[in-house]
Amino acid sequence: MEYRLLGKTGLEVSSLSFGASSLGSVFRQTDDAEGVRTVHAAIDAGINYIDVSPYYGATKAETVLGQAISQTARDRFYLSTKAGRYGIDSFDFSESRIQSSLEESLRRLRTDYVDILFLHDIEFVPPEIILEEAIPALDKLKQQGKIRFSGICGLPLALFEHMLPKVQVDAIISYCHYALNDTSLLRLLPLLDQFGVGLVNASPLSMGLLGTRGTPDWHPADAETKAICLRAAKHAADRGSDIAKLAIQFSTSHAGIPTTLVSTANPDNIKQNVEWTNEPMDVELLHEVLDILRPIHDRTWVSGLPQYNENIEK
Repeated sequence: MEYRLLGKTGLEVSSLSFGASSLGSVFRQTDDAEGVRTVHAAIDAGINYIDVSPYYGATKAETVLGQAISQTARDRFYLSTKAGRYGIDSFDFSESRIQSSLEESLRRLRTDYVDILFLHDIEFVPPEIILEEAIPALDKLKQQGKIRFSGICGLPLALFEHMLPKVQVDAIISYCHYALNDTSLLRLLPLLDQFGVGLVNASPLSMGLLGTRGTPDWHPADAETKAICLRAAKHAADRGSDIAKLAIQFSTSHAGIPTTLVSTANPDNIKQNVEWTNEPMDVELLHEVLDILRPIHDRTWVSGLPQYNENIEK
């Protein structure tokens, strides 16, 4: 496993990290005991960064993760959770709610601090709320020693381009923008370097776009994007490979992206994911897949307020 510095935090994070959303039965019904074993398998395989949120599974993911990490030494991993989003349309970024949210998360996680607290999907609320209430709340929590670092997360890249010059945060989570079908995240790297902000990349499979089973009905991508991604996944399968393997290798191989989150509640899957990062990439297959994906390369979808989505084709 390769380890890289996360901005100016001083944290050396594994290039592949563990997203605990699956522990909340977000994608399928999961067994809690198996979820606990998955966390242990991830840590034993060299993963040292875990991310979660109270939003995942309506707090179930945090609860199961708390059970898992209570059974291992706290210094074996870095931990982040989030605040501000609690349901599909439930957002509260007030200072009081961020503080109470963290206290609730700490109890579920059975720990007395998190390494990073992210404001969750901030593109859905007016920026004034984030600037005037939420960021100051994170600063207070830092001073209290309940969080070591602060961050923001969301889908539109324009969100970060708008906010990063105005806020002082230590890290961001960006998802679905550094994968086989979309590498637009690279345009953010100079801005992140300028402000010394750490980058967490998430969803190398683009929330299920890159898979042979077909994209879930809820996925916001357009029909053409879904069809072309499915074609690419089937091509990899026809070549005797798995597009998930290629996607994880691709996303973790860029030295400028410190870590990429993957989520599973299966111990064998996470061990296999780690093994893939240690194997050489099939460059010929990579070029074939990228060629199939070329017509929809960097195509994304709308999320949040209009000002963050002005240049997205509807």
